[in-house]
Formats: sequence, C-alpha cells, structure tokens
Amino acid sequence: MASFHTLDDLSPEGKRVLLRADLNVPVRDGAITDTTRIDRVIPTICELADKGARVIILSHFDRPKGQVVPSMSLAPVAEMLESKIQHKVYFVSDCVGPNAEEAVAKLKDGEICVLENTRFHAGEEKNDPAFTDMLAKLGDVYVNDAFSAAHRAHASTEGLAHHLPAFAGRLMEAELNALTAALELPERPVGALIGGAKISTKLDLIGNVLGKVDVLFIGGAMANTFLAAQGVSVGKSLQEADMHETARKILAQANDGKCEIILPVDAVIAREFREGAPSEVCDIHQVPDDAMILDAGPKTVALIEAKLEGLKTLVWNGPLGAFEIKPFDKATVAVAQKAAALTEAGKLKTIAGGGDTVSALRHADAADKMSYVSTAGGAFLEWLEGKLLPGIAVLTDAAHNAFPI
Repeated sequence: MASFHTLDDLSPEGKRVLLRADLNVPVRDGAITDTTRIDRVIPTICELADKGARVIILSHFDRPKGQVVPSMSLAPVAEMLESKIQHKVYFVSDCVGPNAEEAVAKLKDGEICVLENTRFHAGEEKNDPAFTDMLAKLGDVYVNDAFSAAHRAHASTEGLAHHLPAFAGRLMEAELNALTAALELPERPVGALIGGAKISTKLDLIGNVLGKVDVLFIGGAMANTFLAAQGVSVGKSLQEADMHETARKILAQANDGKCEIILPVDAVIAREFREGAPSEVCDIHQVPDDAMILDAGPKTVALIEAKLEGLKTLVWNGPLGAFEIKPFDKATVAVAQKAAALTEAGKLKTIAGGGDTVSALRHADAADKMSYVSTAGGAFLEWLEGKLLPGIAVLTDAAHNAFPI
C-alpha cells in the first residue's frame, strides 16, 4: 500500500474541510434501521470539529440517478448525526450552487453541515469536471472517509483529490491499515474463508487470494461446484455445472502454488429449503439424489477450527451455509465464534467484510470481536480481487502531490 496523508498531517483549524463520508444508511418506512455507517464516521467528524475545522460533509444516498428525489434526501441522516454528537449539525438543501456556498460561508470554526445528496446531480457519478469544480469551491482541503465508496470514480470520491490537498479520515485510515495487514503484509500463516453462492461471481477474488494465502476454506454453495467438479454427487444442491472446468483449474493452481484448499467433508442436508425443515448430517460422499446441501457439517467445522488454530491471519468473505435460515446457520456461527475467541486471545488477526459476511458475523454475535470488520460491500470485494480502487489510488497519489498543506 502506497503512503497517504492522514489527519495527523493536517492542521484543520479555520479550514473548510470537505469530508466525504458514506451516509448511505438503510431506511425502512422513513426510519433509519442501522446507524453503523454514521457511527463509524463520527470520530473523524468530531476530531475535525474539535480542532476548529469547518466541517462540510458530502455523501450520496441511494440511487436518484441525477434527479432530486425527496425520499432520498440526507436531511433525516443529518438529524440522526446531530442526535449522536455534541455538536450542532446544519443541513443544506443542495451540495453545490448559491445555497451551498452561502451556508458554507456562514460556518464558524468547529461547526458542521451536511450537504444534500451528491447524486441529485448527474455530474457526481459522471465525475464531471464542472461539477467537481463547484464542489471544490466549497473547501480548502479534502478528507475522504468513505472507503465503501472508493471503488467509484465519482466527483466526490475521486475528482476532488485532483483539486484540493487530500487526506484519509480515521475510518479510511483504519480500513487501509487493516487491508494491508490482511493480504499485503500479513502475519503468516494466513488463511482466507470464501463463501457464497457462485464461483462465477468470485473468480477474480479466488484468483487473487490463491497466491497470497496458505489455506483457502471454501464454503456455501460455491463448495458444491468444487465438489461436483471432482465427481462428488451433490444431489439437488445449488451448483454451477458450467464452472466445473474452472473449479478444476483453481484446484490445480492451488496445488501448484502450495495453497491448501479445504472443502466440506460432511454436510447438513434437507429436502426443503425453509426454516425448521427436517435435516440430517451425512458424509459428503453420501448425499442423496433428492437432497440439498444447505450447510457444512460438524466434521467440517471441526476441521476448519483445527486449521484456524494454526493461523495468524484470517480474511473472511461469505458464509459457510444458508445462515439466514435455521438450522442451516450452525457452521457459520460455530466458525465465527471460534475465530472470535482466537482473536480475543491474541492468537489470530481477523479481517472480514462484505454484506452477507457482516450480517453472518452479527448473527453469530462475533462481529465486535473480530480485529476489523469492513462495512464496505463492493469496495471490499474489489480490493480482495486485487483491483485498484479509484478513490484509494488518487488518495495515495495525492499524498505526493504539490498541494501545500
């Protein structure tokens, strides 16, 4: 990971700080149902305000596609933010133009405002230079604290760093440090647990981690495809028959690279996919033709737990089974709790991310016990795939630019 400026390099007093946050929180029936993304950016907001910055918060919300959609306004998010911190938070009805310029001009040192949804303007997602110029007029420096949007080359996530001195916020700094510790400079041995439904959606991810980890655990329906590719009958289980050859190539590549791949040795099967459906455990080579594999079995769990004992670093993306439906959550819960226990004991560094993964770890009451859990979805996956994220690339480039600080 290239170097980047952090808040430690910034003297923010009296400066207009354009802070890119990710306030795209889930809302149901007009109420915010999860404040995690708000909570995680609060340390950066408060640090800047407490040091005398004029904090101007930028964020997108949902997908208004360049139109003003009242139900996608950030006004309720600004109210929620204000309720959580010891600062007044002003809301501004636009993110550029006269209203925004007037509101920013009125800000005093230590005050905070949230500008309206950047995606109400088509120029945001197009990374339009004219729109970026309008945003840049509002600030003296740019702080990006939205790793979860770093895979998008938008005006507020990438464009601004070409106009203003650029810094990583505390959340961005934590994400980048965690990711570096996970695969770039990990303490070995290092393992990756990759689950989910389809190989086809995680080919790049698997290809990238194969050369970087010592052990790769494959779970979920993905594992069914690997098993079937080796001639194991998986009954009516979800699998990708057209990916069998690809699966065999991955197995051969892992063998050549001395990466051990762990697949299920037993399974929890059922004839119906519903909560409380009758289920049983069987050897992976004895799955009935009319049954579906819906979770890893206890022997597989024990195998994974034993392997975890010998690791120093674990990267986790994806569940081991259909964890949303009981009783097919047992393997994911057991392995998550084992990883959490090893982490709390100081024996294992655990970095996890991705929407389903976060939900699964919370379900297992293990999310808060991991070394780092990224709330980013697409950005975390693209980083695992080895892709250069535009919002990160420009931030590290900006660390060496000619902007005065």
